[in-house]
Amino acid sequence: MARYTRLQALNAVHEIGVVPVFYNGDLEAAQNIAKACVNGGIRVLEFTNRGDHAWEVFSALDRFCAVELPDAILGAGSVLDAGTASMYIGSGASFIVGPVTNPDVAKVCNRRKVGYIPGCGTASEISAAEELGCDIVKVFPGSAVGGPGFVKDVLAPMPWTSIMPTGGVDITEESLRPWFEAGVVSVGMGSKLVSSDIIKDGAWDKLEQRSKDTVALINSIKASL
Repeated sequence: MARYTRLQALNAVHEIGVVPVFYNGDLEAAQNIAKACVNGGIRVLEFTNRGDHAWEVFSALDRFCAVELPDAILGAGSVLDAGTASMYIGSGASFIVGPVTNPDVAKVCNRRKVGYIPGCGTASEISAAEELGCDIVKVFPGSAVGGPGFVKDVLAPMPWTSIMPTGGVDITEESLRPWFEAGVVSVGMGSKLVSSDIIKDGAWDKLEQRSKDTVALINSIKASL
């Protein structure tokens, strides 16, 4: 059962403005990634369903967070079907993210009061996801569907929409400012934040500082809008 309610998880996504997106089949590495991000001020984490037995690693990571990182809000990403969603919710996921929108996943999440952030690439897909009860939609892949311009164009006739792009988002002001100026509520960030060199070198202090810098930059951008 999720340790955080749907409202708590989704509000944290809004408040922090960035969600690290990562997968690692090594539990110790996943724990260190989570710890560095949370210590750096990013307490909402998306662990993606990308490898064999990924849900087992997720389950162990959730148990670790419950004891060692109680402020962490851990969710599962790359979820494509209802069965997988149920498995991760049963393993403690506080929110579910998908690269596409699946009505069956929405039903499972709504039944358990777990936030569902589905992938959308058109205004029609966004509207359909909102009809399913999705409070935040993931524009994916962000750079391929039109970048910040797409977000701005969607929000003009649909200003109630909450958008979180993933893909094509970097940790620089040149990348982040256009997204937030366009109106996104948060951004999903994968290898630009949790980079392969950090994992290879075990440079967890570097990831913690990068997380702090990213949060500070996003807060600065939001404050200037």
